[in-house]
Amino acid sequence: MAIATPALAQTAPAISVDTLRSVTKELSSDAYEGRAPTTPAEEKTVAYIVARMKAAGLQPGNRGAWTQDVPMVQITAHDVAPFVFTGGKTPVSLAYRTQMVAGTYRVVPRIAVKDSPVVFVGYGITAPEKGWDDYAGVDVRGKTVVILINDPDWQTMTRDGPFEGRAMTWYGRWPYKYENAAKHGAAAAIIVHDTEPAAYPFAVVQSSWTGPQLELDEKGDHMDQSQVIGWIQKPDAEALFASAGKDFAALSEAAKRKGFKAVPLGVNFATSFTNSVRRQASKNVIGVLPGTTNPNDYVMYSAHWDHLGHCTPVNGDGICNGALDNASGVAGLVALAEAQAKAGPAKRSIAFLAVTAEESGLLGSRYYAEHPVYPLAHTVGGVNMDVLNVNGRARDFVITGAGKSEIEDLVKPIVAAEGRTISPEPDPERGGYYRSDHFSFAKLGVPMLDGGSGEDLVVGGKAAGHAANEDYVAHRYHKPQDEYDARWDWSGAVADLDIYYTLGRKLADDTGLWPNWYKSAEFRGVRDASRAGAR
Repeated sequence: MAIATPALAQTAPAISVDTLRSVTKELSSDAYEGRAPTTPAEEKTVAYIVARMKAAGLQPGNRGAWTQDVPMVQITAHDVAPFVFTGGKTPVSLAYRTQMVAGTYRVVPRIAVKDSPVVFVGYGITAPEKGWDDYAGVDVRGKTVVILINDPDWQTMTRDGPFEGRAMTWYGRWPYKYENAAKHGAAAAIIVHDTEPAAYPFAVVQSSWTGPQLELDEKGDHMDQSQVIGWIQKPDAEALFASAGKDFAALSEAAKRKGFKAVPLGVNFATSFTNSVRRQASKNVIGVLPGTTNPNDYVMYSAHWDHLGHCTPVNGDGICNGALDNASGVAGLVALAEAQAKAGPAKRSIAFLAVTAEESGLLGSRYYAEHPVYPLAHTVGGVNMDVLNVNGRARDFVITGAGKSEIEDLVKPIVAAEGRTISPEPDPERGGYYRSDHFSFAKLGVPMLDGGSGEDLVVGGKAAGHAANEDYVAHRYHKPQDEYDARWDWSGAVADLDIYYTLGRKLADDTGLWPNWYKSAEFRGVRDASRAGAR
């Protein structure tokens, strides 16, 4: 069974709905145990993806092999002591899982922080180009920093502001905040969870941050990182500040303005836990359709195969199956491989990359970008897929992180040919551009499209689309309820995949195309240097 989009039916082989259904259903079944990397389920997952790529007509993508080893270290925290804050009006003790989560990047058997002075550093941002430094004038070496999630201007409903207003920037993302705290020598870095600016409920933090945690296995064992990284809930942060004689709301408001000065709270922090450490390689899967005249230039399609594995049970179900996130994206990857192979080789090579450990911080794509099978200077661009639309056809198409690259100029006429319009991101405060694998490529100069159906559904309009997206985030995202549903309407996914197919084919057949970043984009310089070296 296949559905073809009318506007593109003459040029694109039909995307197979049977493939979308079968791959999604298979990978999200309980037999794959939620596809956690470096678990026994990984071998089964990788074998299935390789079999589907091979059946689609691809060739092994890594010098005769189907996989790329990604060295991982798994750290599992045990006996996590409460977060205890002393020295205030009353002691504050926060329980693991229910009120806080804790972990570490350091590869050590035990973590212990004691009598560490606590400092509120606002949004924890150091951005010289914006004249902004929340760490100015304060020495946090050996101290514990408390940080707000998102950017200072996240409540601005427009895109105006020092940090792009409502749209979250890289400075608003939690990985940046921990990274910057470590650069300043903080012993512990604690982010305050608030559902709206975080863009997900605390249940997502609980499922993602408890149990085994993965990081790339690199020289130095990450000893340059803070000893403790974690989250606390906003009501508990308010109680902590009150104990310290401070007003959380007032200080949070002050942190929105340039020139904010970090505030010592006059309390000390302590926690401890032990770690079990396991080193094991995970795998990226890569297949290729070699080009005819320019085989050393590559167009890339990517999607992550991993999910959370066993997680916090809901109604007795403790497997986070990840049907939409991201078995559906892998299904799209396989369906595109089938279509591109059926159309025959393009002038440039087309690569299909299923990466590991996206849910652990984009680790698989980061490793590939830093150790590419195909030189990034010869990677033209491409498409990343993370959660396909199963709500039905949409009238509109949304480009995540719009305003960054010339890929957008190429996709807009393809969208128009479908009779669809481009809409702005409905929830730019969620920072979607920095939360999936295209970002690993972007940081090293390669522009990748991250875009898909908007909320204006053909059946039900914007209200139905918005309700469906909100329902997914609230009730299924990173929870055991993200399971395959035979009732899903795949027509919207097919319409998007037709766009991805046509964009990829254009990039692969027009050998004069080398899409760059707009001059205002933060990734322009690295792309220019990369391409200059290639020439």
